[in-house]
Amino acid sequence: QVQLVESGGGLVQAGGSLRLSCAASGRTFSPAAMGWFRQTPGKEREFVAAVVWMGGSTYYTDSVKGRFAISRDYAKNTVYLQMNSLKPEDTAVYYCAIRETYGSISDNYDYWGQGTQVTVSS
Repeated sequence: QVQLVESGGGLVQAGGSLRLSCAASGRTFSPAAMGWFRQTPGKEREFVAAVVWMGGSTYYTDSVKGRFAISRDYAKNTVYLQMNSLKPEDTAVYYCAIRETYGSISDNYDYWGQGTQVTVSS
């Protein structure tokens, strides 16, 4: 079983930055992709960003393009989400996830972390 632990969330003013981390452990690590999703009360969980593990191609939802950057560290089995120019509408619980098989970059993830709260004040 794969375990995912997110960290780096917190409270920040609009225009500020945060860097989220997600460390994976528990078994031999060889995912197809790792991604970040977010969810607010009453709304469906939405795709934010993902990185293909082998090769490092990245993908983003339109609302964060140019502001967020996803990256991965092979040696640490860790994925990061650098969030700049944060807006109040970015407030959500952010979850990291692993997709074990190749396919749609935004769907069918297999393992999920417990989430980390990001709050952006106006």
